[in-house]
Amino acid sequence: MALAGRVSSVRGDLVPDDLWKRVAPLLPPTPERRHRHPGRLRVPDRAALAGILFVLRTGVAWRDVPAETVGCSGVTAWRRLRDWTEAGRVAAPARRPADRIAPCRSAGPGRLFRGRIACPGPQRGDHVGPSPVDRARPGSKHHLIVDRHGTPLAVTLIGGNRHDVTQLLPLLDAVPPIRGRRGRPRRKLRRLYADRGYDFDKHRRLLWKRGIKPLIARRGVAHGSGLGKVRCVVERSFAWLHQSKRLRIRYERRADLHQGLLELACSLICLRRLRTQS
Repeated sequence: MALAGRVSSVRGDLVPDDLWKRVAPLLPPTPERRHRHPGRLRVPDRAALAGILFVLRTGVAWRDVPAETVGCSGVTAWRRLRDWTEAGRVAAPARRPADRIAPCRSAGPGRLFRGRIACPGPQRGDHVGPSPVDRARPGSKHHLIVDRHGTPLAVTLIGGNRHDVTQLLPLLDAVPPIRGRRGRPRRKLRRLYADRGYDFDKHRRLLWKRGIKPLIARRGVAHGSGLGKVRCVVERSFAWLHQSKRLRIRYERRADLHQGLLELACSLICLRRLRTQS
């Protein structure tokens, strides 16, 4: 009885009720059991999600997940993550909490920056390339766009050899409608702050066509533009994101699985923002 109480306590810590209420409606329906050869009982989705969050936060290998503590083996959690990612359901919870982040005012200006993660070593996969700042070692990069409070709005994963500006428009297209003041939700940003990696007049013109005012630092100009305090907000969001130890080094060979873990970590940040505002 003491062991059962311990397991339920750990599951409740890993998957809080408010998180599970948002995730459960978005998951694929449970397949029906066969009557003649039913096999083993299916692990509950909440226990599988607890195993995924355990790996995401601690960074342990899937085979090292303590099934007695989490209630699910690491292999089962990985398979459930694979199925949910292929079904396109893992990315949705990351965007749902962000819709209610700013109840009193709009989301405000967007901030854009890139964050480099360590190379995956001999385990190469999709979205991996020779990093120009790490002696051409294979690696990947996280690209993140946040609001004025540092709440993640969209995140992408690309190879370490690709230019940062290639993710400018895809990140803007991935930003969901954000509810703020009364009325229709905002579908585009008012202003966009970015560092010198996005300093291209072509993309400035594209932003103006979308009705977004670009505030991008110029290359070759002395520092002192005042964008440093804006960049600090993005760096803080990357620090929140990389508190999930599984994201510091890319172990997943499949890029879609790493992207699923990445967006799941963003949803946890959004959930913490909701708790502080409620």
